[in-house]
Amino acid sequence: MKIAIMQPYFMPYIGYFQLINAVDKFVVLDDVNYINKGWINRNNILLNGKPHLFTIPLEGASQNKKIGDIEVSTEHKWKEKLLKQIELNYKKAPFFSAGFSLFEKTIHSGYQKIAELNCNAIKMICEYLGITTTIVSSGSGYNNQHLKGQERILDICRQEQANNYINPIGGTELYDKTLFLSKGIQLNFLKTLPITYKQFNNEFVPWLSMIDVLMFNSAEEVKLMLNVYSLV
Repeated sequence: MKIAIMQPYFMPYIGYFQLINAVDKFVVLDDVNYINKGWINRNNILLNGKPHLFTIPLEGASQNKKIGDIEVSTEHKWKEKLLKQIELNYKKAPFFSAGFSLFEKTIHSGYQKIAELNCNAIKMICEYLGITTTIVSSGSGYNNQHLKGQERILDICRQEQANNYINPIGGTELYDKTLFLSKGIQLNFLKTLPITYKQFNNEFVPWLSMIDVLMFNSAEEVKLMLNVYSLV
């Protein structure tokens, strides 16, 4: 079994979905501490031909709290403001209707906790793209919060009887292939290769939120992008 483990990012970039698509089971790591200025409640969209960072407001977010315990702000004006911003920026995009519908359903999904909101968005995008990978929460029964870093990853792999763990390329300095092999697990790193597509008539801006990808590309085109990577 191939597995991957990542924190629940909000509408993450295409590489996140390449990772989900590359494995049999994807574990959402939601019982670790929240990190300020990370990608749990922020991401980039295209605004006037440049990346623009937007943020989902949270209630009492703290690096002393687990991601799964942090709630989305109950002040609803941010929702309409963000939806209006997305609509104004992308309404002339060729696949605006499908992309905006997914985003709108996410924002109005009713989930109070950011981890649940994000997981729901990830699952909806996977369904739209035909990705059938099983997605589970790390807080759903592994009972290994006392373990940290690499040791916890290895324990989840052991419990899932995984023989292949795939991590984004950024983890090459965090994980030891020799140690994983000693436990009977092949360790690979996924490196997203350059992906470009037409963003109106602007110079292409890479690595934006999946929102951007969905606005400018059909589901069939995005499915092809899911395989534009190498494993090292």
